[in-house]
Amino acid sequence: MLEEFIQIYTRLSIAIFSFVITLFITLVYKLFTNQEKLKELRERQKESQKKIKEAQKNGDTKKMMEIQKEMMMHAMESMKHTMKPMLITFLPLIILFAWLRSAYAETALAYPGNSFIGSWLCYYIGFSIVFSFIFRKILKVY
Repeated sequence: MLEEFIQIYTRLSIAIFSFVITLFITLVYKLFTNQEKLKELRERQKESQKKIKEAQKNGDTKKMMEIQKEMMMHAMESMKHTMKPMLITFLPLIILFAWLRSAYAETALAYPGNSFIGSWLCYYIGFSIVFSFIFRKILKVY
């Protein structure tokens, strides 16, 4: 029944899968990260970018290097906070994408002879970008 739905409503089914998968990923990130800390790190990075622009205007390369080093530390700390949700979502997504590849291999959106990189994947990526933007704004995920 699901295969028939995918065959008949290919683009709609991709949109639905993208919606569900993106919601799952966003919720995992929201639940397994310290949102306050990530918000603070993002604000520090914005401040550092302003300082770099100011130092660049003044031609102070030494100051720019110091600020870039500081920004790198913030980026590393931010990455450390997002590692856990990334590991949680990795395996389910690998399994799901293997299934999606086979499910869309026989649709009108599959490229002949290439069952992995088909335009279904392009549609998925497009939908997921839009849904991710919406979910992150609504759920205030940083």
